[in-house]
Amino acid sequence: MGLFCGNQILSLVPNCFVRPREAHKAADEAKARFGHIDGDHLTLLNVYHAYKQNNEDPSWCYENFVNHRALKAADNVRQQLVRIMARFNLKLCSTDFSSRDYYINIRKAILAGYFMQVAHLEHSGHYLTVKDNQVVHLHPSNCLDHKPEWVVYNEYVLTSRNYIRTVVDIRGEWLVDIAPHYYDLENFPQCEAKRVLEKLYRKREREREENRNRK
Repeated sequence: MGLFCGNQILSLVPNCFVRPREAHKAADEAKARFGHIDGDHLTLLNVYHAYKQNNEDPSWCYENFVNHRALKAADNVRQQLVRIMARFNLKLCSTDFSSRDYYINIRKAILAGYFMQVAHLEHSGHYLTVKDNQVVHLHPSNCLDHKPEWVVYNEYVLTSRNYIRTVVDIRGEWLVDIAPHYYDLENFPQCEAKRVLEKLYRKREREREENRNRK
């Protein structure tokens, strides 16, 4: 799957899991089978791959508690995007599935599209959204079994608490590489995230200096 297309598709299927009231346990077990350690986006990608491998079979969707209509809609969007990219001679770039960088590159692609929707884990144990410093919590439906230092999220959900939903683990150094225009620290509020980013920028500058010296 091309990273551009994949980024668009994943944003369409956050609710592809079905959890019937009479089958909560079976539905949760089915969802766990698709789970990816780095978060919801890659879990959804695992569902999409399995859906295609099973010939888009509605019976397979029913047995695995996933929404056939949502996956069909995502697949239709993928086909539309592929046609658009072909029309404009845009290259479809995919990392080989066997490569150790496969999931890393997808996470970077997601960040490239959603660099404004990032949250940082504070020492207090809660997350702050980047720049506007809103206290948020990971939504209980997330697939992570840990709390990453940095996450990208698709949705901000306001209930009795502020939640971020559909999240994926990213690395701080990717922020300064992929979106330095947005992570310009001159216009950054004081927070733990800013102090971490300052260190990352200094580290990148040292690496550039070392590379120049080698030449």
